[in-house]
Amino acid sequence: MVGVHLGVAKFATLVTNDKQTIQYESVRAYRRLEPLLAKEQRKLKRKVKFSENWKKQNRKIQKVHQKIVNSRKDYLHKVSTEISKNHAVIVLSDVKVKSVSKSARGTIENPGKDVKVKSIFNKAILDQGWYMFKRQLEYKSQWKGGEFLLVDHKNTSLACSSCGNRANDNKKTFKDFTCTGCGKKEKASY
Repeated sequence: MVGVHLGVAKFATLVTNDKQTIQYESVRAYRRLEPLLAKEQRKLKRKVKFSENWKKQNRKIQKVHQKIVNSRKDYLHKVSTEISKNHAVIVLSDVKVKSVSKSARGTIENPGKDVKVKSIFNKAILDQGWYMFKRQLEYKSQWKGGEFLLVDHKNTSLACSSCGNRANDNKKTFKDFTCTGCGKKEKASY
């Protein structure tokens, strides 16, 4: 049995029954090829629209986009295959990517806070391909005869694994956990 935590700094952190952790690095396909994409898009802007040179440049941009998609898909398939081969029961938090990556812009009357930071964070989340990974884990674990479980992500980081105490005071910072019930202390590995 393995629990999978998806993140931005590390793509996935696996926690087994004996508290061992396995981490997978983020592929960052878009981030890696973003400078090349921007360069090719600037070239396109200087071309006469719908000319032959514009069409050629547009095809170059499409190739860069395809390279991003292919490298992300390849990495996700490799990781999901490895996890589904080695674990019979896979537990994943059911994070709604659409709601997590909503814009923080707000409205004119009520503007958002830290819009730039949230925008960068959203781009990093979408670059990971969490939904595609969840879908691949689900069908691959079924192919291999395993079990795939989704856990509601709300307040999962506030519950103590020892005594089950769930309180807002359990998690003061992002990585530090101290149970108010039994006093258990943990540091996040992601």
